[in-house]
Amino acid sequence: MDALPPNVREELNKRHKAAAVTIVGLVVATLLLSLIAYVGRSYFRQQGDSSIDLAVRLVVFVLGAGSIMWRRTKFATMRLQDIGSLQGAVGVMKTLERTTLQVSLLSVAVAVSGFVTTALTGNPLYTYWSAVIAIVLLAYHYPRRASWNNAVLKYAADLNTANHV
Repeated sequence: MDALPPNVREELNKRHKAAAVTIVGLVVATLLLSLIAYVGRSYFRQQGDSSIDLAVRLVVFVLGAGSIMWRRTKFATMRLQDIGSLQGAVGVMKTLERTTLQVSLLSVAVAVSGFVTTALTGNPLYTYWSAVIAIVLLAYHYPRRASWNNAVLKYAADLNTANHV
């Protein structure tokens, strides 16, 4: 972190903290959905429907895989180099924060879809397994400060003139 200028370091810390707190909050929200499903299971009316089962599995897969692909696309080296060249360190930090929040919301959509399916079918297992998948995705998307620091140092053209040829 010492390699970053103080103003960039402050901005990085601010954006990283905002993203990290948001992800932790989304994990708590996911756990609360599971708790609601557990406490309210006696209020749900059991209804079996194989078409809903297949649909929710497909939705969970698409949202989960989509969040991973979205993250990998947005954090691609060439893309971050272009952003760093055009917008500098602030642009790279904005991209890191915005993408982290976007993929986190896609991950939480997995848990929400499971909860909605529980409300429709009365089977709390949909909420439980979708919550586990969502928490794994959120852990995968959790922003590591060292990674953000390295990305800013590597791609921000205004910090590293070696990036310009």
